[in-house]
Amino acid sequence: MIFRKSTRNNIGRRTKIWFLSVGILLTVIIFWSGNKLIKITSTDEFCMSCHIHPTADQTWKLSTHHNNSSGVIVSCVECHLPPKGHGHLFAKAKQGFKDAYGYFIKDSAKIDWEKKKLLENAKKFVYESSCLECHRNLFPVTLSVNGGNAHLFYTTSKDPLNCINCHLNVGHYDKNAAAHAHDTTFGVTVTSTEPPFLEAARVDRFEDFTEKIPGTRVSFKMVALPGGSFNMGSPDDEPLRDADEGPVRKVTLSKFWIAETEVTWDEYMAFFSATASQGRTEGQVVSTTKTDAISGATPPWGAPDQGWGKGSRPAITMSWYAANVYCQWLSQVTGKKYRLPTEAEWEYACRGRTETPYFFEGNPKKMTSEGFLRKILGPDTSLIASRVVYRENSPSRTGEPSFVKPNPFGLKNMAGNVAEFCSDFYSPDFYKADSTGLDPAGPLKGPEHVIRGGSFKSDAKDVRSAARDFTKTKAWLVTDPQMPKSKWWYSDCIDVGFRVVCEIDSVTGQ
Repeated sequence: MIFRKSTRNNIGRRTKIWFLSVGILLTVIIFWSGNKLIKITSTDEFCMSCHIHPTADQTWKLSTHHNNSSGVIVSCVECHLPPKGHGHLFAKAKQGFKDAYGYFIKDSAKIDWEKKKLLENAKKFVYESSCLECHRNLFPVTLSVNGGNAHLFYTTSKDPLNCINCHLNVGHYDKNAAAHAHDTTFGVTVTSTEPPFLEAARVDRFEDFTEKIPGTRVSFKMVALPGGSFNMGSPDDEPLRDADEGPVRKVTLSKFWIAETEVTWDEYMAFFSATASQGRTEGQVVSTTKTDAISGATPPWGAPDQGWGKGSRPAITMSWYAANVYCQWLSQVTGKKYRLPTEAEWEYACRGRTETPYFFEGNPKKMTSEGFLRKILGPDTSLIASRVVYRENSPSRTGEPSFVKPNPFGLKNMAGNVAEFCSDFYSPDFYKADSTGLDPAGPLKGPEHVIRGGSFKSDAKDVRSAARDFTKTKAWLVTDPQMPKSKWWYSDCIDVGFRVVCEIDSVTGQ
């Protein structure tokens, strides 16, 4: 009995040792294999083997993270995953699943890559902790003055900022990006061979006319809108409305002219060429005799057209102040009274005598792309796509005026393409407080101004005729490295422009 018990004990002991040894070996193999798998799947070659972006590898190799004087190569995972100890494995698993889903399920030809390059989307794929893991000294001796100002703002700002606010294209080179060129010599692109206009348009009747900017070949159409009354704002039962759109109130407007399209780059560059002074820095004022001391914009920081092209595309990135000065200059050179539209004038012009959410038929709930169900089924674009440049039909940039059909007043891109400045100060509850029904001009003061109409970035709910928004001056100047920051150009807003209104009294005296 003692022998048998001892034998059983020895067998049991050997079995435990064997299982323990196998367990340790398997654990080592698993950890070794897992570590090996992590290393293999973290190489640039592996990333590129299944990444469906058509130019990711090429643009990375052209960027300063690969093509630089030091010879240092920054790999994919060093930017697109957080450092180890900062949720690295979880982020790797999450991003790996998304990449695998995109590779096996999605049609890469249908992905809007330009949209994914926009700052608000790029923030989802680049980790701030990864930037700071490598760039630990934010004030090296080689840093420029503007760079030092920008980094000082970054380190002292109470608002959260990202490195890619300023360095969006360092990882993937983009020749058209604003960060790669301090564009101070851009000019007017005009294809006409006609001689410059000697004088502005002469108008003696209230009808559509074509304005001519003297000394240039630039012209634009002004549409005569008859005065009338309309219900301004959105009713409580309008789908996807916001609280600042009501209550609905009846407004009566005098007749006025409004531009058929948003101010184009050709138009805006006529102003810049006539009033700007190359080399002038922010804060300096330069008077010129030919413009009676109207001092134009300082040179922009970067390419204001984002490399998309100028010509008849809407001018963008100028500030509300710059747009207002443009109107003053245009008034001076044409002898008429041009200005930004009031919010009431803008909505009246946008609606074109309609009272539906859009100036065409359609339910915002069916047209929006937001919400779980719409992401699966897709939005209804049958009517809106030919009338509005917005998120679903734009290549994540502005479009030519000819891209869309006009509204009932014959105006183009009122609802989309770029949002538009109005002259009014913004107040979320002004509709509730205002009792003026005749030519309302908005609050007497305020920190920001109204912008109306959606843009190429907007969802269908934000291109409704009653949708309201406002300027965000501080946020739109975050990456401007100048001290003081520019009052002429927004460094962080690429989808707002404006159109002009002309007052009838200044032309006909009526």
